[in-house]
Amino acid sequence: MENESILPERPKGKERAPKPPREPKPREPKASKAPKAKAPNVPAPPADPNSMFKEGWLKDVYQERPTKPVVTRFPPEPNGFLHIGHSKAIAINFGFARFHGGNCYLRYDDTNPEAEEEIYFVAIREMIEWLGFKPYEITHSSDNFDKLYELAEDLIKRDKAYVCHCTDVECKLQRGGDNHRGTRYTCEHRIRPTEESLEEFRAMRDGKYKPKEAFLRMKQKLDDPEEGNPQMWDLPAYRILEASHHRTGDKWRIYPTYDFTHCLCDSMEKITHSLCTMEFRTARESYDWLCDQLELYRPMQREYGRLKMTGTVLSKRKIAKLVSEGIVRGWDDPRLYTLIALRRRGVPPGAIISFVNELGVTTNTTNIQVDRFENCVRRYLESTVPRLMLLLDPIPIIIENLPDDYVEMIEVPFSPKQPKMGNHTIPFTKTVYIDRCDFREVDSNDYFRLAPDKSVGLFKVPFPIHATSFTKDKETGLVTEIRALYEKPVEGEAFKKPKTYIQWVAASPEHSSPVKVEVRVFNPLFKSEDPDSAPHGFLEDVNTNSEEIYANAMVEVGLEEVRRRAPWSEEEGEKGERGKAGVEGVRFQGMRVAYFTMDTDSTEEKIVLNRIVSLKEDSGKQ
Repeated sequence: MENESILPERPKGKERAPKPPREPKPREPKASKAPKAKAPNVPAPPADPNSMFKEGWLKDVYQERPTKPVVTRFPPEPNGFLHIGHSKAIAINFGFARFHGGNCYLRYDDTNPEAEEEIYFVAIREMIEWLGFKPYEITHSSDNFDKLYELAEDLIKRDKAYVCHCTDVECKLQRGGDNHRGTRYTCEHRIRPTEESLEEFRAMRDGKYKPKEAFLRMKQKLDDPEEGNPQMWDLPAYRILEASHHRTGDKWRIYPTYDFTHCLCDSMEKITHSLCTMEFRTARESYDWLCDQLELYRPMQREYGRLKMTGTVLSKRKIAKLVSEGIVRGWDDPRLYTLIALRRRGVPPGAIISFVNELGVTTNTTNIQVDRFENCVRRYLESTVPRLMLLLDPIPIIIENLPDDYVEMIEVPFSPKQPKMGNHTIPFTKTVYIDRCDFREVDSNDYFRLAPDKSVGLFKVPFPIHATSFTKDKETGLVTEIRALYEKPVEGEAFKKPKTYIQWVAASPEHSSPVKVEVRVFNPLFKSEDPDSAPHGFLEDVNTNSEEIYANAMVEVGLEEVRRRAPWSEEEGEKGERGKAGVEGVRFQGMRVAYFTMDTDSTEEKIVLNRIVSLKEDSGKQ
């Protein structure tokens, strides 16, 4: 059942007796001021996208070895999806080479067949290209398995490697125990003749031993009590894995370790600057040692601080738990910070590169709050995407003094700050919708939107509307309809400009208006800045209100042109994709609401929108 509230007629103002005129006070003449020049309504110029290579740590790295051409590599393990932290490594390695006119390899470090899957190979390449980079060449560590094996035999012959049969526990004790503070010692296998180690290594290859029964160790400085770097305490070089490799099949039963593979592949590809994160700082010594022992070309390794994000989790194990528990939809759920999730959420690739550039590069770990990342995304979107009117919770307004068939086409700019984005037209009719949050049943002095017996402007509509009555549902108490008048003045009379304009969408079937959509508003997935600090684990910190769904939202018809002209903006990896980009390229600002993109769940029958980030507005605005 519904009931209607009829508003009383507006009371006429009382006549007042005119007051006698006051004597004007003499005023001293003021010096005339030059009129202030109005600042043009244009966005600030973009930051220099190459600033992190022109100054600071990366400039110093290049000056250490000012080689031309520069050759770098990005060497991910294909055992998971890349996350926001990897975007820094991608931007540094690919960007450093590009800035200096060189090349960057994408090299998959595929030395662990037990954890690698084709889906990760594809996703890694797609994310690099999406961020705007093109690998000079795509290579694999496994391309070099034959050569690496030959180098391992060469190392044995030089008496710089030996086959060991110690258990994991024994090896740990040899290296000083869990904390490396115990007395270090070598094992009996270290002094075996090189011919014997060579024979045993070939036996490992040929299937004599099972996993963990034998492995090849580098003969570094475990016997030197003065050597304080654990990376020089006889690291493993080869181990036995009974797993089929995705590229080499069952050819190999032994696989090289990262510490053996990485520097040698760098050397083979003639990498000039091997740029990696600070956890590999101690590995630089073993990196150099191995190249020198084999008398190979030695690249220059240098280390920078990692990028970490607070208020979320980035570990593969933890994200897998969120997926398996059904807390998120998958690895690309927009509440996560994997790169595929950020793409689905609608974050432009250019915003991510801008964010990394803004942070700069040092040797310190960068712990960034989610809010700072979102601020950077928001600034980027403000100048690069169009604006549309969107209603999360629409309610209809019947404008009673307009004819039933009234249609007026209103021209609306896609962006007041970017005239080059152009204009589009939308219908204005007898029935329009506004958002529920823009109407109050009881007015107040500090409220400027629509209320009983009050006028408000509709964005770009020539004249305001004035609320005359509203209808409510008795059971829910919600307003279901508003009645209003169009306050078009008599010809020759001026109208009073309203204090506020609100967004709206017209009902006009012939113009396919409104466009009905489902809107997903994402809030932080976790309640705290440090989910891992929860007493019973990070799952305890999950925010149960991390997603709000508005199933009956509406957008104006300009959405169709925005879809046609996507991606917005045509930057980074989306350049040249006009009309071909994925749905995540359909980005726009919902005026006074937030920034949105189309979700991959969208179909021909149903459009689903994701909130990218909120608008930065004064919380006290009414």
